[in-house]
Amino acid sequence: MSTRFAFVGAHEDAQLEEFRDALREEWLRRGHVEDTSEMPDAEVIFNQIDPSRPRPFRRRRRSTYVINMSSLPEAPPDVLDYEYPLMVRGLANLGMLVVPGQACYFVTPERGCYAVPNPGDLKAWANDVVDRVTPLATSRLVIDNRFEADLEPELWDGDELTEDLFEAGRRLDALGLLPTPFPLKEVVGEQDLLRIKRIYGIGGLSYGNLSVRKDDTRFWMSASGVDKSKLRVVGTDILMVKDYDEAAGTIVLSVPPAIEPNRVSVDAIEHWMIYQEHPEVNAIVHVHAWIPGIRATEFNFPCGTHELAMAVADIIREAPDPGHCVVGLKNHGITVTGSSLEDIFSRIEPVIETQVPMIA
Repeated sequence: MSTRFAFVGAHEDAQLEEFRDALREEWLRRGHVEDTSEMPDAEVIFNQIDPSRPRPFRRRRRSTYVINMSSLPEAPPDVLDYEYPLMVRGLANLGMLVVPGQACYFVTPERGCYAVPNPGDLKAWANDVVDRVTPLATSRLVIDNRFEADLEPELWDGDELTEDLFEAGRRLDALGLLPTPFPLKEVVGEQDLLRIKRIYGIGGLSYGNLSVRKDDTRFWMSASGVDKSKLRVVGTDILMVKDYDEAAGTIVLSVPPAIEPNRVSVDAIEHWMIYQEHPEVNAIVHVHAWIPGIRATEFNFPCGTHELAMAVADIIREAPDPGHCVVGLKNHGITVTGSSLEDIFSRIEPVIETQVPMIA
């Protein structure tokens, strides 16, 4: 299936010209269509930025996948530290730093960082880069929420399960597995922050999520963009997921009345698939950490995509014990199933590593 793509950005960068042209030729060779209009409405946008003043591409729809492009003559000492703020300020789904004689480095919103090395042949390099970008750029987000004010009054202040989530969040924090939420308002202007809230419904970035089954069809889950070490308030810190409207691609949530709810974690679709297929699973934890020797997904699909949820679900389905499984999310972290949150922690605490291995 062909995808429309476009190269935008007025910043001139002579180092990028040959690479950009090779990238364009490779996308065209694969049957994709270039949108050369002044205001492109393509599915994939390569936004060539000025690192000293990265300007976001103004999306018209949330499904547009934006890749920031810039170059340096040499790789910085820490690519992640250099590129991550540029990706956030540029409101991109992926940061691409091109070091012509060395490699193309990618940085993701989940703080992943990996490289596609330059093999010494420009066309072959462009082919390798497109191979890595295509599955990510063409994946489908499932992040819409529908809130229904029908949560039972006896759950408005939580229950023993939300207390378990609170304690689990504190436990993750004590293990050093919960980076501080990234304050978007400190790195983007007011207008761009309003655009982020309108398109994605978030006011910050945070990492990791937790959930626990309530009954046959529902589960409590941490909210998006909140401090996971302080999961207290139902509707803002913790939400009740009750359904998935597949036709609309929307997660359905029960909330107390007269509350302005936060959105649920973008990984809700992944948790929904697991709980629906495996009744023996009563808790799920996702963190940006690693356990050696685990099976991992082939691609680092973005959080909140149908493709990531399916990739994780496929591995759990094939596991010897789906109810007690650890799945690696490539260049990202792990998703762990268990009979309870305590069960998950008793299994991962002795073996977990905070450093996620990064591979192309």
